[in-house]
Amino acid sequence: MDARSYKDIRTKAGNTYHTFVVPPKDASKPTLLFVHGFPSTARDWRHQVPCFLKAGYGVVAPDLLGHGGSDKPTSLQSYAPSKVCADLVDILDQCKAIRAVAVGHDWGSIVTSRLASYYPQRFVAFAFLAGGYYPLLLGFDVKMALEFNKQHFKSELFGYWLFLAEDGAKEIVNANLESVLSLWYTADPALWKTVLSPPGALKPWLQAGKKAPIASYVTSEDKNRILAEWRKNGLGPMLNWYKVMAAGLMSKDDEAVNKEKLALSHPVFYAACARDHVCLPEPSAKIVRDFCPKATVETFDTGHWVQLEAPEKLNRALLAWLEKAVGK
Repeated sequence: MDARSYKDIRTKAGNTYHTFVVPPKDASKPTLLFVHGFPSTARDWRHQVPCFLKAGYGVVAPDLLGHGGSDKPTSLQSYAPSKVCADLVDILDQCKAIRAVAVGHDWGSIVTSRLASYYPQRFVAFAFLAGGYYPLLLGFDVKMALEFNKQHFKSELFGYWLFLAEDGAKEIVNANLESVLSLWYTADPALWKTVLSPPGALKPWLQAGKKAPIASYVTSEDKNRILAEWRKNGLGPMLNWYKVMAAGLMSKDDEAVNKEKLALSHPVFYAACARDHVCLPEPSAKIVRDFCPKATVETFDTGHWVQLEAPEKLNRALLAWLEKAVGK
């Protein structure tokens, strides 16, 4: 991703987003809004951007608030999905991206879900990677959700959220950045079942300075770049996304979602990740099929980071879907 294509875009809300921007080469094609998750930046899309630019699509890929070169507000309200979505649509407007397709991964799938809730007319299609479509999180309570997951899936799935939402988490995380990197980008996705899914497992794992084998799709250059970026500001601002969920602000924010229009009439693509032990593929795929009548669901034999682990397969699938969904 060419550094010359990055812009610092200030939104009406006063937030500045470090954003990769290239307009479509083919005026008939939409702009893809790529929305990353934790603990990432727009560089998550480094294998997708060249492919879609070559195919004539435009690209807008911001570092989300708290991440990379974007602002890092201390107020949790700034990270509420409705506020972030307003910022992203403002960015699209400033980039003159009239027709857009939102593509979200991880937390980005929740943001993309709310773009569909609040701004359906602004997008022609939506794609979700690993994390699927989230119709409504009104009434969401983390501890109750963990218990539900334990009963129905024999795993709490995201017990690590409780630790990352704690006030003291940032000190432990920042003191063990290499451990964090090795776990989030591990070569052994099954490790997430024992370290991320159960409540109380992540904190001692980090405090012990443990390290997991790093996946081959993370090069030594990638590793050095990520660690250098993290060491500038620490991961504290990124953890605000977990605090929003744990504090019930996500649930309160969803009071504005139209409960009568949870189904999406747009074309939807869902990339299910067969070896993702936090964002389980089949429950997510079922929600997508139930709420998205124009859904295309494809399963990839990868862990959570499908866009990094199987970029060529994912790119081919997305291109084929886009040509059918929004035209060549």
